Amino acid sequence: MSKRILVILGHPARDSFCAALADSYVEGAKAAGNELESIALGNLSFDPVLHNGYATIQDLEPDLVAAQAAIARAQHIVFIYPIWWGAMPALLKGFIDRVFLPGFAFKYRDDSIFWDRLLAGRSAQLLVTMDTPPWYFRWLYRMPGHNQMKRTILEFSGIKPVSISSFGPIRGSSEQQRNKWLARVHAYGRQA
Repeated sequence: MSKRILVILGHPARDSFCAALADSYVEGAKAAGNELESIALGNLSFDPVLHNGYATIQDLEPDLVAAQAAIARAQHIVFIYPIWWGAMPALLKGFIDRVFLPGFAFKYRDDSIFWDRLLAGRSAQLLVTMDTPPWYFRWLYRMPGHNQMKRTILEFSGIKPVSISSFGPIRGSSEQQRNKWLARVHAYGRQA
């Protein structure tokens, strides 16, 4: 059974290894008969700064309106991005700040600390590159960027299950190793 999949490239550069991973995933998912949409954040035009927090919601630029519509259509969302300074790039964080808004991603209940998860019914996969060895990121740093995306953003909004695959260290990796990673991501797309 085919799925409606949205691939979000969170690396600002279109010529990055993350972009190659996104292309590989899309090829695999299309080969399996899935319906795909892609968003490359580096190609969008929007202000990534949430100037007033959630006190006053900024008008969404057309690219962000289209992104919300794509997220609403998706059954499965794939985020592909690098870990920089322990977390996602600022562009991806700004995208999330601007798009995963109250009333779209979640809604606090009146006079309560509890909330409704408005994006429930979707799953996600995080394909994350890093220059730190993944075992080191896991055991010594305790995966701050992974926990942020999985628990405090996606699951908070109702998106689950969320699977995470880490690729690294990218710096100094051989072409053979990168080809193995690309093949692995292609297989993920075929299995989506």
